[in-house]
Amino acid sequence: MAASPPILASNMATPPPPPPPLPMMPSKGSVSAPPRNGAAPPPPPSPLPMMPSKGPVPPPPPPTKPLKNGAAPPPSAPLLGPRRPITRLKRSAQMGNLYRTLRKKMEGTNQEGPIQEGKSSQAKRGLTGNSNGEKQGMADTIAEMTKKSAYFQQIEKDVKQHAKSIMEVKAAITAFQTKDMTELLKFHKYVESHLEDLVDEGQVLARFEGFPTKKLETLRTAAALYLKLDAVVTNLKIWKVVAPLSQLLDRIEPYFNKIKKEVEAFERTKDEEAKKFQSHSINFDFKIIVRIKESMVDISSSCMELALQERKEMEAVEKKETGGSKTERATKEGNNTKLLWRTFQFAFRVYTFAGGQDDRAERLTRELAFQIESCLQHQ
Repeated sequence: MAASPPILASNMATPPPPPPPLPMMPSKGSVSAPPRNGAAPPPPPSPLPMMPSKGPVPPPPPPTKPLKNGAAPPPSAPLLGPRRPITRLKRSAQMGNLYRTLRKKMEGTNQEGPIQEGKSSQAKRGLTGNSNGEKQGMADTIAEMTKKSAYFQQIEKDVKQHAKSIMEVKAAITAFQTKDMTELLKFHKYVESHLEDLVDEGQVLARFEGFPTKKLETLRTAAALYLKLDAVVTNLKIWKVVAPLSQLLDRIEPYFNKIKKEVEAFERTKDEEAKKFQSHSINFDFKIIVRIKESMVDISSSCMELALQERKEMEAVEKKETGGSKTERATKEGNNTKLLWRTFQFAFRVYTFAGGQDDRAERLTRELAFQIESCLQHQ
């Protein structure tokens, strides 16, 4: 038997080594055998990485500091909003109902729901305006020097002549801070007395490096605003409430409409203005807005008193007079009722604007409403 030819190693592929045996999991309560030859046991498999969620991962809560005796931490304090200014005006429980009832009887409407005061028109301009103290660029300065050399020479003269006083004003404005409006007006007058003689304030002050131009503008804005609001308070305080009532309402109603628009426009930007003033160390006294509203309520109450007084005088005259037709008396009665209703409408608008009324206005609105209903019953 012939022997088989030898198999060449190069003609055959080397088979892969067998896989290592799977480790045996120890059963419960069993103890794994120590590794042979003193080899260290293999490390445990690393945990699988967590897939990130779609949303952001919330930060871990801050650690709670332990308190003494194991007491629980106190609850967090509630966030408090800005304090409302103190005023003698308050919301009325009867004003809205009286207005709705009288309006239904006078105008024949059956309107339910909230009373619309009307969309307030956008103020054409606020109480504060943009200042015109922007610095001219270098090109404008050169052009001014070229075209009007005499004017430029006057600027240079002011720079030299008023340098000492301007430096004093610069230091005073930089250090100025106040919450007293009387002091604000006094300081504003002092500043203006030193700058009013300059031929071109912007050009002259630009020669003094670091002059607080923005604070000067804010100072002027705050002073002008307070003067305007204070003039409204003064005007309302000295307003003469005299008969006849119809002419009084013809004068006061347009003035009230003007004040209402300006105050509401200012209140929409009050927080922004307050931040601007405070950034320059001026704490503006916004309580003057409350004084305007309180003064307006006083005017409204005086109008109601005059309306009730004229009504009593009219009733006294009617008792003495025996002549006149029923038509004439009815016409006179109707006109007086309409005037009383007009007065009540004005009082309600003032109440809505001011956000409340005092005890005097509360009593007068109740008396006026009773008088109007009494007139309607006798018509």
